[in-house]
Amino acid sequence: MASASMLARSLLRTPDPTQTSHPNRRSAAVVSFPRRHRRLSVRASVSTASPSPPPQPAAAAAGVPKHCFRRGADGYLYCEGVRVEDAMTAAERSPFYLYSKPQILRNFAAYRDALQGLRSIIGYAVKANNNLPVLRVLRELGCGAVLVSGNELRLALQAGFDPARCIFNGNGKTLEHLKLAAESGVFVNVDSEFDLENIVRAARATGKKVPVLLRINPDVDPQVHPYVATGNKTSKFGIRNEKLQWFLDSIKSYPNEIKLVGVHCHLGSTITKVDIFRDAAVLMLNYVDEIRAQGFKLEYLNIGGGLGIDYHHTDAVLPTPMDLINTVRELVLSQDLTLIIEPGRSLIANTCCFVNRVTGVKSNGTKNFIVVDGSMAELIRPSLYGAYQHIELVSPPTPGAEAATFDIVGPVCESADFLGKDRELPTPDEGAGLVVHDAGAYCMSMASTYNLKLRPPEYWVEADGSIVKIRHGEKLDDYMKFFDGLPA
Repeated sequence: MASASMLARSLLRTPDPTQTSHPNRRSAAVVSFPRRHRRLSVRASVSTASPSPPPQPAAAAAGVPKHCFRRGADGYLYCEGVRVEDAMTAAERSPFYLYSKPQILRNFAAYRDALQGLRSIIGYAVKANNNLPVLRVLRELGCGAVLVSGNELRLALQAGFDPARCIFNGNGKTLEHLKLAAESGVFVNVDSEFDLENIVRAARATGKKVPVLLRINPDVDPQVHPYVATGNKTSKFGIRNEKLQWFLDSIKSYPNEIKLVGVHCHLGSTITKVDIFRDAAVLMLNYVDEIRAQGFKLEYLNIGGGLGIDYHHTDAVLPTPMDLINTVRELVLSQDLTLIIEPGRSLIANTCCFVNRVTGVKSNGTKNFIVVDGSMAELIRPSLYGAYQHIELVSPPTPGAEAATFDIVGPVCESADFLGKDRELPTPDEGAGLVVHDAGAYCMSMASTYNLKLRPPEYWVEADGSIVKIRHGEKLDDYMKFFDGLPA
């Protein structure tokens, strides 16, 4: 009789490449795992029918577990009701990314509920995670999209986002991409003098009047890593508040090309003190008053995103979306504004784990290493800016396994190739599963092919316990296509 492992690998099928990529059509490989204590069975099917919109998620405060990945009484790590070890058996290869679709719905519900009573746009920051099925789910829930490149704009349109709920950010938007933005009808943030000039050129080239927001640096210290701080006076983003009048005078001179509809600020990322958002909002409303006094009809206040999460899994009491919105609610209502927020990390980070297999364990001098098949190529945050992400083993350790302090490293030929340092873990067996938590944001979207480590597949767990492939793993044939037709 074939083993469960053999059965899973033989039955897991991939989406039909002949299917259209229309936003309302889906093709997916589905693997269903029944409840524990039953014999493992696996089914595979391909769905091409138009899916109905996801059910509205329950309120985030209604007994929702703090994390969709949690340790069961049997000692195994679960994603919702599915053992991660079973997902490893079914996956096409390791490493891979594994998401909880219900957690995405719960995270959105927390923002939706917090914004009750306000006119608002939840603009999902596509840079955090640009997986197309993820984008489609968020669009179906009512999200807009925050974009920082022309291709992100094209992807958002492909995913079916309403352009009137999309914002095009960035400090180096090209004329070509601004023309696409003008044609599409999205909001565009003015980031600099030359950016304003290019927006005007794009408007003239397309014959469209562009709705714009001024991105103003409020010079508020977000108290985060300097690489993710964006709202201080030395940032490469936004305009200096001292130059506000110059921009207002310039905008007045282009009444047929642009319409100023709002102001925008973005302080940074991984922010854990919501008072910082209130401080920025107070400053921004002073600018709203100043701008309105000059005849502009401002409708929108965009306070950006940046809410942090519990990467350390210490049960730290961190601000929720409700805490964030409550700090600015009365300010927004007092000025009769529509609030735009730009969550990325807080919507998607904790929905996903990066799943690896242990290649082996070694020691050099006083340093112990767990070597896994994943690396900085698939998940660069720890190597790029020393980010901490919680790491644990998928299955209970072998009886008698000695606990030790390890660096978790990959096979890439760089000393910077690590996923975590100085982690206390039981010594794992070869082939054991190991996960890096909170990998939904700025992980796969920043993945590379360094050392020709081709980007991994992605899956999510549905509410019914099925596992659906939502991205193919790249193959060497995909890489070789970049050279088709070139001189030998």
